[in-house]
Amino acid sequence: MSKTSNQSRLHIPEPPFRPGDTPDYSHIAVPTAHTPPRPDPLCDNYDTQEHATGLIRVLRFNGEAVGDWNPQVPAEILHKGLRDMMMTRAMDDRMFNMQRQGKMSFYMKSRGEEAVSVGHSLALQNSDMVFPTYRQQGILINRGASIKEMMCQCLSNAGDPLDGKSIPVLYSFKKHGFFSISGNLGTQLIQGVGWAMANAYRNTDEIASVFTGEGATAEGDFHYALNFASTYRAPCIINVVNNQWAISSFQGIAAGEGETFAARGTGFGLATLRVDGNDLLAVYAATKWAAERARKGGGATLIEHFTYRSSGHSTSDDPTKYRPESEPEVWPFGDPVERLKNHMISIGEWDEEQHAALAESCKKEIRDIYKQAEAMGSLSGDTTVDHYTMFEQVYEELPRHLRDQRSLFDEEL
Repeated sequence: MSKTSNQSRLHIPEPPFRPGDTPDYSHIAVPTAHTPPRPDPLCDNYDTQEHATGLIRVLRFNGEAVGDWNPQVPAEILHKGLRDMMMTRAMDDRMFNMQRQGKMSFYMKSRGEEAVSVGHSLALQNSDMVFPTYRQQGILINRGASIKEMMCQCLSNAGDPLDGKSIPVLYSFKKHGFFSISGNLGTQLIQGVGWAMANAYRNTDEIASVFTGEGATAEGDFHYALNFASTYRAPCIINVVNNQWAISSFQGIAAGEGETFAARGTGFGLATLRVDGNDLLAVYAATKWAAERARKGGGATLIEHFTYRSSGHSTSDDPTKYRPESEPEVWPFGDPVERLKNHMISIGEWDEEQHAALAESCKKEIRDIYKQAEAMGSLSGDTTVDHYTMFEQVYEELPRHLRDQRSLFDEEL
């Protein structure tokens, strides 16, 4: 049988640019009007359909804050948001460099995405439980977690509260409402929705906020979570951080060439918002809206944070192998730190001299904290962690084969 010209073919998604190409983002329209409008938080979920395909923005590139979504926060919120983002970035830079020096095995930066974690955290109550991914360290910093303990977890040393049992950057801080991070994105989605359902059953006003990347929306856990969140009107926020890249595969592999990731919530009957993830005020405003909806019984909201991963996926990744080296510099929505800085300058709350001083102060503070953390051990020497703890706090009742191993360990000691 002869082949016809209209023969079906398998479509293999390809990123728009490859190494060596000149990246051109003219296909991404940056909205000039700061729409869509802000509806009542208890509106019908179908009233947010245009919010799933539009883009909520507050900060213009000239520093102005405009539109229905402008939260008009007090100056202290702006200052805290800026400092927390800069502290997150300073810690990332320090820990990345220390990994390159062999002081730890692994690290993951959140450069370019700081507004997602910090802006979101600013809008929540500290009693709300967060189910994060490995790029939400800004939430911990915003909530006042010990940076030294975070560093010790990365160094897997004697100061590590997890006794070296976890991969670096997979933080666990129960006292700060920060659920243990799963390295396999997607698993925490249904856990977070379940936690929210349990809270609703107990009639509390605490909500859950669960994060995933756009790549993990292709996993079954994402769809299970949306189905349960919609069916039981779970008081939670489901955050999809669309930073364009999942490890070394671009968003198209997760059907990102079609409708927006936020639109997937519409199909499940959820309220949906799509927000400029490099705009701290927009992230704050969208989170406040979703949190109010959840607390008042309106159910879950899916938020897509449209942003860009400026650095590699991790210290094990070289992004120049799969995308142009200049791509981060031409991302059309800019840098979240610069955009908030420009806004604060435009309203007379900041200036370039203060900004330079804060950057230096954050760098020094992180350097000093790191010295304290490294003094408790690192991979380049002795981690000083008690190896005996490998047998503890994993099983309620230690299995026989591990009891045998522990006996051998005792004999060697």
